[in-house]
Amino acid sequence: MRYSYMVIDFSTIADDLAANLDYIKACGYEGVELNLTPDCLVRLDEIEPLLAERGLVVPSFLTGAAYQEGLCLSVADAGRRAGAVERLCSYLPIARRFNAILVVGLLQGLAKDEPDVAVANERIAAGLRQVGLAAQEQVVKLVVEPINHLQVGFNNSVGEVRELIAAIGVSAFKPMVDTIHMNIEETSLVQPIHDCGSALGHVHLCESSGGILGSGRIDFKAALAALDAVDYRGFASVKVYRKAGFREAAQESLEYLQGLG
Repeated sequence: MRYSYMVIDFSTIADDLAANLDYIKACGYEGVELNLTPDCLVRLDEIEPLLAERGLVVPSFLTGAAYQEGLCLSVADAGRRAGAVERLCSYLPIARRFNAILVVGLLQGLAKDEPDVAVANERIAAGLRQVGLAAQEQVVKLVVEPINHLQVGFNNSVGEVRELIAAIGVSAFKPMVDTIHMNIEETSLVQPIHDCGSALGHVHLCESSGGILGSGRIDFKAALAALDAVDYRGFASVKVYRKAGFREAAQESLEYLQGLG
């Protein structure tokens, strides 16, 4: 398994970027998953050579920060929907530059953006179809992240995401899994991985509490075994967003995973 460390808040590594990337590398990670926030976007020219010097890659970029700007794929306002599509398309050259996957999740919107789920999914599929066709031309891969119902209004389970991708009908899109969201939405931690099979596009490993891996109740050994069973060859990004600082979270989470055998 190749592991990357997810940097949700760029400010946690921004002050001494070179040293913090050194630390991520020293922990044993092969990649860094980045969130396309404004402060990250303006430093891509700096980030790229620093990663190359350390033999690190960006396996994937998160795109949900754009939702805070009012962009949304499900909302009734056609301008906001078009803006979300345009923004995702503007990220495609970045993804191609870094040979990274684009992760689509929060940009689907919340239930308050469109109370009618069927209407919302029609809009989401239509918008993502445009993005997917553009991605095919640029040879960029995309995934839709199943995010729990407390954070995103639509396609919360892996099965729902697979149905959405079928409706989009563009091969650039693949499903992904995130253990914290599966812990909330699924009856099994491993069956959704088997259901995706060879189509599985990306993986987030996150503890039930959002803390350091191994501190909660996610059965990561079972999840990793399922990933091995479907011959998953991509990256698994370690996601810790609370209860620990960056350095503690990065080191202890990877040590825990490596200790599972």
